[in-house]
Amino acid sequence: MNARMAARAAALIFGAGLALPGLTMVASAAEQEHPPAQSWSFSGPFGRFNTAQLQRGFKIYREVCSNCHSLDRVAFRNLAEHGGLGFSEEQAKTIAAEYKIKDGPNDSGDMFERPGRLSDRFPSPFPNEEAARAANGGAHPPDMSTLAKARTYERGFPQFVFDIFTQYQEQGQDYIHALLGGYEEPPADVKAPKAGLHYNRYFPGHWIGMAKPISDGQVDYPDGTPTTVDQYGKDVAAFLTWAAEPHMMARKHLGAVVIFFLVVFAGLLYAVKKRVWHRWDTEHA
Repeated sequence: MNARMAARAAALIFGAGLALPGLTMVASAAEQEHPPAQSWSFSGPFGRFNTAQLQRGFKIYREVCSNCHSLDRVAFRNLAEHGGLGFSEEQAKTIAAEYKIKDGPNDSGDMFERPGRLSDRFPSPFPNEEAARAANGGAHPPDMSTLAKARTYERGFPQFVFDIFTQYQEQGQDYIHALLGGYEEPPADVKAPKAGLHYNRYFPGHWIGMAKPISDGQVDYPDGTPTTVDQYGKDVAAFLTWAAEPHMMARKHLGAVVIFFLVVFAGLLYAVKKRVWHRWDTEHA
C-alpha cells in the first residue's frame, strides 16, 4: 500500500513538473499582446511592393529612424534596382552623394570623408556601439536591415494552422506598425523598473528604452497621403520589408515561372503516360 501511494505521489510530482513550464509559457503569452494583422500589398505569393509606399517609408527612415538606427546591409545601388523603390540610377547617385563616407587611408596615411557612391552602404549614425549606447541612455538601437524579418511572435493554435494556407508571414511588419502606435501611459499600478524607460503596449515586457519616435504631422508627404502615426507605421514597415529582402519581387517572379513550368511539365508527362499505356493496352487486349 505504501509503495502504491509513493508511486502515485511520484507521478503527481512528475506531472506537475511537466505542466509548470507549459503554464509559464501560457502566462508569458498572455502578458504579450499580439499586434493586429494589417493588409500588406506585398503579402502572399503574388503580392507586390507599392513603390509610392516604399518611397514614403524611405523618407521616414531618412528623417527620423536614421538618427539612431543603422541600415548596414543596404547599399545605395539597391535604391535603383528593379522591383524596389523605383529610383533611377541618377537619383540613387544623388541620394548617395548626400552622405559622408569615411574612407582611406590616403597617400598621407590619413582617413578622410568623401561623398557616398552607389557601391557604398548606408553609414551608421554612430562610430561604434559604445557611442550608440552613450547617446541612447545605455540602450543600443538595433540595425534595421533585417528588422522586419527578425521581429516575430507566436500566433498560437489554431491561428498558425490557418497561416499555412493563407501564407501569412508578416508578423514582423505587423509588430513594427503596432510598436510605433503602441506608446501610451502605463496603468496606474504599474511603474517602470528603472528610469528612462517608456511604456509600449506591444513591446515584450512593455518597457522600452526608445522614446516615442514619431508623432502625427512630423513627416510631410508631398503626395497628400495622411500624415498620421498609423500611416507612418505602415509605410516604414513596408520599407523595412524591402530592406530585409530587396529582391523579393525577383524571387516571386522566378517562383511563378517555376510553378508554371512544373504544371506544364506534369501535363506533358501525363499525356505521354496515357499515350504509351494506351498503346500497350491495345496490343495486349
